[in-house]
Amino acid sequence: MGNAITFDTHVYVKKLKAAGFTEEQAEVLASTQADLIDERLTTKHDLKETEAALKRDLKETEAALKRDLKESEAALKRDLKESEAALKQDMKELETSLKRDMKELETGLKQDMKELETNLKRDMKELETGLKHDMKELELRLKHDLTLRLGGMMAASIAMVAALVKLL
Repeated sequence: MGNAITFDTHVYVKKLKAAGFTEEQAEVLASTQADLIDERLTTKHDLKETEAALKRDLKETEAALKRDLKESEAALKRDLKESEAALKQDMKELETSLKRDMKELETGLKQDMKELETNLKRDMKELETGLKHDMKELELRLKHDLTLRLGGMMAASIAMVAALVKLL
């Protein structure tokens, strides 16, 4: 450490001896104290050097973080643009696919409607033909029934006329 704290071991030994320590005890204690002071205590100068180093490290870290932040921001913007472009492409493909599907559906519905119209026309024609046939049969039956009734009535009328003629 620079600017070490000065510790006068000689004065310290004298004070310890005056307090009742032996020469040997006082010297061991003074030597130990001097080693501790040299190795463990920090001076104001040491603190200033450490503070300056920490400030330097902090500025370097701050600069690195700002640089990393700008790089991250640029990468995020790039990724966002790529995602946006991919989404637009996906949307166009989906739109195209939906249009194609709708066109196919429309074509299929038109075809189904034409088939339905054709089937309805055929069914109506068959129904009309069947109704005409049934009406003809009904008309023939009615004519037959009317003919039979008229014939019966005529026969009854003739029989009545004959009975009247006999009476007269």
